[in-house]
Amino acid sequence: MLFYDAVNPAPNPRRVRIFMAEKGLKITTKVLSIPEGEHKGEEFLAVNPLGQIPALELDDGEVITESVSICRFLEALNPDPPMFGTGPKGIADVDMWVRRVEMRLMIPVGMVWMHTHPFTARVVKPQFPDFGETQRKRALVVMREFDTALTDRQWLAGKNFSIADIVLLTTIDFSTWIGLPMPDDLTALKAWHDRATARPSAAA
Repeated sequence: MLFYDAVNPAPNPRRVRIFMAEKGLKITTKVLSIPEGEHKGEEFLAVNPLGQIPALELDDGEVITESVSICRFLEALNPDPPMFGTGPKGIADVDMWVRRVEMRLMIPVGMVWMHTHPFTARVVKPQFPDFGETQRKRALVVMREFDTALTDRQWLAGKNFSIADIVLLTTIDFSTWIGLPMPDDLTALKAWHDRATARPSAAA
């Protein structure tokens, strides 16, 4: 297999790197430069026509894209330790929290990135800065929701570190990088972030 990767702060390929580190997996990797536009080059577009990283090319030439989908595939091949939950309720809980992070937090963070950050101005035309600022406020409200949820648990979906924590960690770190850090008074979210960042996999 061949894993198409990009360096930080890109959050989506980092999800897969953290997941692989938790699993102890080693996969041949090709790193593309987003600033240099290599993900939009003809060679990579033949792999993923959407021009988005990450992508996982299988030995038979088939390609899986989308970070969580790649992780699900790797989970099926390497079920231990389980990162997508165990048992019907555990699996549903992890899936629920992944969706909440992606749909409730990553979307407004992404809109702030697209419409207010100077790096994206060259590719997002036109930008709508006023809209982007409204999404900044929305993202902060949602961070408070996660802070509340984490007041009575160690990890997002319960007792065990899971793909839901990976998705939230990469989203929070990317949000901080674009100038949208979590407020200081979100003590439960901050404590969770400290625990997640202390894991060796977070350095992936």
